[in-house]
Amino acid sequence: MVTHEDVIQIARLAKLSVKEDELDDLTKEMQSIIDFADAINNAPSDNTDFDNINNLKNAFREDVVVESYPTEKILANAPDSAEDCFLVKKRS
Repeated sequence: MVTHEDVIQIARLAKLSVKEDELDDLTKEMQSIIDFADAINNAPSDNTDFDNINNLKNAFREDVVVESYPTEKILANAPDSAEDCFLVKKRS
């Protein structure tokens, strides 16, 4: 059971100021939050695996090695190249 002292202590730790007229509402809200967390913790679990509940499958394809374009053809449109590489201007 959450008490006014609990709310005041938590507010102090969080460096928050709590007015006396807010204590009742904050205590009820905090108790509601704790009750909700307890309900979740106590929910029945049949250890069902939820990893693939929609029976989806990955559509992976096989890796296939294919021939690439010749280096000369790739570099044909390059403004400047050297040693089978693109040359780019250095930006300062």
